[in-house]
Amino acid sequence: MEHPLNIFSFLPNEIQAKYIHVFMTFIVVLITFVIGSVASKMRSEIPSKGQNIFELLVSGIYNMAIDIMGEEGKPYIPLIFAIGLYVFISNVLGLIPGFLSPTSNLNSTVAPAIIVFFVYNFIGFKKHGIGYIKHFMGPMLALAPLMIIIELIGHLSRPLSLSMRLFGNIFGEDLVIAILFVLVPYLVPLPMFFMGVFTSALQTYVFMMLSMIYISGALEEAH
Repeated sequence: MEHPLNIFSFLPNEIQAKYIHVFMTFIVVLITFVIGSVASKMRSEIPSKGQNIFELLVSGIYNMAIDIMGEEGKPYIPLIFAIGLYVFISNVLGLIPGFLSPTSNLNSTVAPAIIVFFVYNFIGFKKHGIGYIKHFMGPMLALAPLMIIIELIGHLSRPLSLSMRLFGNIFGEDLVIAILFVLVPYLVPLPMFFMGVFTSALQTYVFMMLSMIYISGALEEAH
C-alpha cells in the first residue's frame, strides 16, 4: 500500500507501481555506505557514545555468529552483517513519513534470500567438494533416492521461506501504519511506530539467524 506522504508521488503511477522499491533500495544502499563510512572512522581510544553503540552491535553479531557457525564461519561474518544492515534499514525506512520499505516488496526480499541460498551451497561445495552431496542423501544409502528429493525440496523452500516471512511481516506492518496515518494522523500511529521498530529488528534477527544456521549446516560433515 502506498504511503500517503510518498516522496516519489510526483512520478507516473506506472513507474511507482513497478519501480518504487528500486528507488527505495538505492536510498538504503546510500544510507548503508554512509553508516559504514562513519563507523570506519570511529577509532578513538576514548570511544564516544556512537562508537560504543557500533562496537556493541558488531561484537554482539560477531559472538552470535561464532556461537552458531563456529570458528570456520568467521570469513562469512561480514556477509551476515551486511545482509542484516540492509534488511534492518530497509525495514525501518517505511516508518519514516514519505518513504516506503523496500522489503514490503517481494522482489526486495527474494534478492538477499537467493544470495544466502547460493552462498551457503557454494560454501558447502568449497568445504566438502563433491562430498557435499552426502548432505542430501540421508543416513542410509538405501533411502538416498527418496531423501535426495525431500532434501532438494527442503533446500529450495529456504529462500522462499526467508523472503515470504520478511515480506509478509513488513508489508503488513506498513499497511497498518499507512491506514492509521490516514484515519488518525497523530497519536494513534505512534504506538505502531515503536512496534514497527521492534518488528523490524526482530525480522532482521530472524533473517540473520537462519542465514547463519544454513551456513553452519553447509560447513558440517554429512552424517
